[in-house]
Amino acid sequence: QVQLVESGGGLVQAGGSLRLSCAASGRTFSTYALGWFRQAPGKEREFVVAISWNSYSTYYADSVKGRFTISRDNAKNTVYLQMNSLKPEDTAVYYCAAARTRAQVVRGLRYDYWGQGTQVTISS
Repeated sequence: QVQLVESGGGLVQAGGSLRLSCAASGRTFSTYALGWFRQAPGKEREFVVAISWNSYSTYYADSVKGRFTISRDNAKNTVYLQMNSLKPEDTAVYYCAAARTRAQVVRGLRYDYWGQGTQVTISS
């Protein structure tokens, strides 16, 4: 069982930056692939980015490529999402998720655990 808790959300102006964190419980954190998703009001949840258990592989949605960076620190059981050049359309609740896999291909994973989310609001 893995519990995920996101933090770092907030209100920033367009063009600004935020860094989200997701802290995980459990000794097997380092064996999980991790992902970030987001859900804007009135829209379906969408994939943002994923990272393999050993950080060798990442996969980004086109909408955030070049602006967002995912990283993880297995010693701290934490995954990060650095978000730069933020746009109003990035406004959403951001969720982290964990998938029980050591696969290097992190596109299209099925996720087993989800956090509660953190609100990110970008003003124009």
